[in-house]
This record gives sequence, structure tokens and C-alpha cells, in this order.
Amino acid sequence: MTWSIVYRDTEKGLLGIAVSTCAFAVGSRVPFIETETGAIASQAFVNPFYGRRGIELMRAGASAEQMIAIVTSSDAGRGQRQVHAIDRHGGQAAYTGADCIPWCGHLVRKGFSVAGNMLSGAAVIEETARVFEASAGDPLPRRFLKALDAGEAAGGDKRGKQSAAILIHGGEEYPLLDIRVDDHVDPLAELRRLEAVSRQRSIHYQKFQPSRANPAGITDREELERLIAQSIAEAAEAESVLAAHGDTSG
Repeated sequence: MTWSIVYRDTEKGLLGIAVSTCAFAVGSRVPFIETETGAIASQAFVNPFYGRRGIELMRAGASAEQMIAIVTSSDAGRGQRQVHAIDRHGGQAAYTGADCIPWCGHLVRKGFSVAGNMLSGAAVIEETARVFEASAGDPLPRRFLKALDAGEAAGGDKRGKQSAAILIHGGEEYPLLDIRVDDHVDPLAELRRLEAVSRQRSIHYQKFQPSRANPAGITDREELERLIAQSIAEAAEAESVLAAHGDTSG
């Protein structure tokens, strides 16, 4: 009923998950990320403890592979589960239970993995992975969107579509981006709209919130507005560079 991407960018220090499904509010139960710990997508017959317990285990030093072995071994329903993850060191692992609903499976590539179940076929995760790799020069949210769109075009969830989400963490304890479409006739189109709205002001404002480097953040309103305007202008310049290289995704 779901397919997802789990990714770690070692150069930029990002952890991200993108997911789409024909079920309600997928962003509330599939993606789990903790900064400097790792990222986990728990799906199929979702066991929320895979995500919560998995983060605890990786925080304590377990690798992604060790974590998945532990959470699945103690679960009598593991045959119908699916989970994939990446740890703080870049270690990757994926598990698709023997009784998971077909089509089901996973791909593990350098720096990311794609997994899905109840899909129209293997082409869904294959195309998702191919486009994600091919769009490496794009900002991560739009890489995720392009990849999910490709999976949808290849057949997607064989039951239809209802919800989608993107969750990205950087160096802070809170997310850089957390957007969710809980119930929509075209969730990926709506997710794309939300991502575009986030670039109008929200992601620029967030740069000047309290952080590890500056625990108070910027509280002078005039200075804050100046910095936001500067960030927006810099982003517009970067967008023009992307456009010059043929990116027309918006």
C-alpha cells in the first residue's frame, strides 16, 4: 500500500524520507528521523515500534542492520512488515517480510533505499530509484518529488492514492522540512504545491530560529526581515541557475 525513499546526504548532513500511499495520513506513521541518529521508514502492516524502538537502538549505537534484526526478531507479525533505514554512519538495511502483500520489495543503493508493497509492480521502486539518482543536482525536496512522481507514473500503489509526505532533518533537533498531505485526490500534486509555498518564506524564516549555534535565534524584527529578504534573494538567484541548467520543476 506504500512506497518510500530513505536518504542520507553526507556532504550536507541531511537525513530525509519521502513516502506516498493509498491510505490516510501516511506522514503520521511511516517516517521516523532523529538528527545525528538515523532515518527509518516502517510500512506495510505498520508497527510503530519499529520506528520508535529503532531510533532508540540506533541512538544507543546499533547499526541499521542490527536495529532491523532486533525489531523484527521480537515481532510475531514480522512476515507482513516492511522497514528500511540508514544510520548515522551511512549503514543501510532493508527488510521485506515473506508474507508482505505483493507486489513488494526493496532496493538499496549508495546513500538511499526505496521500498514498497501492494504496488502495481517492480517498476514503481525501480523508476523511483532511477529518477532519484538522476536528479542528484536538485534540492532534496524536489528530488523526492520527482522520484515519487516517477513511481506514480510507473503504476504506484495499485489501489490508488490518498496521502504523501516529506520529512527532512539537517543539523538541528527539529526538521528542516515536514510537509504532509493527509487526504487528497492527488496527494503528490498537493505535496508539490506545499513545497513551493515553503520556499516563499517559511524555509527562509527557519534559518534564523533558535539553533545550536545561536540558541536565542534572531529576535530583532527589523533585522529578521532584512535577513529573510536576503535569503529569498539568494534563493531566487540559485533558482535562476537551476533554470539555466534545464530544471523546470518549479
